[in-house]
Amino acid sequence: MTIDGQIVNGQSSIEVHCNKPVNVINGSEPSEFLMLQGRPIGEPIVQDGPFVMNSDVEIRQAYVDYRQTRFGDWPWPSNAPVHGPDKKKFALRS
Repeated sequence: MTIDGQIVNGQSSIEVHCNKPVNVINGSEPSEFLMLQGRPIGEPIVQDGPFVMNSDVEIRQAYVDYRQTRFGDWPWPSNAPVHGPDKKKFALRS
């Protein structure tokens, strides 16, 4: 595929601007796109594992909070992604 004349192969991240037209030409294979839109937040970003905060200090505090409380405690008897055949949680047992 090409996006504005640039060849794109495989998984890619491409920035386009919402106020300009974009020419997308797909090849013979099907393609899937995930398009996200947003304005820059104008703040520093620090990411570590699942946490995204504004500073290293906030990241460290997020880990402390998680270790102490599991973010509000975990009401299930184990940390497994499923908990029996009943649909009591977000994951299904297969």
